[in-house]
Amino acid sequence: MAMTSLDDELKIQTFMTMKDCWERKDWRQCADLMTEDGILHSVMLDPCKGRENIYERIRKTEKPNKSVTLHIRSIGVASGVLFVERNDEITLDGVSHSIPTVGILEFAGEKISHWREYYDRATLLAAIQEPAHG
Repeated sequence: MAMTSLDDELKIQTFMTMKDCWERKDWRQCADLMTEDGILHSVMLDPCKGRENIYERIRKTEKPNKSVTLHIRSIGVASGVLFVERNDEITLDGVSHSIPTVGILEFAGEKISHWREYYDRATLLAAIQEPAHG
């Protein structure tokens, strides 16, 4: 079994903190885990650059009737880069949808400098559509 370095463990722990903050909707703490000039790039969208721009983008995703749970399938570091395979469970008005996602995170020291997210955008959009009320 391969041993992970202290650096690798810190990267994993940083992501676990991000996961916890995301699920609690603590957008300020999420953004603060990024470098000042960090990049959040959901690859189907233009990259969001800068900690404060990232904060504004993720804060705007919040809805009182929406929750997100990140179910990690696998997590590890290769060549200094953190890879996280997950199923993101988005619950909107009590209805849950699962979005298979892969996150790839680069670090500068203890902060995330570049976070790329890969998922099927159509699956995500279907999950976050407000249900029709008749």
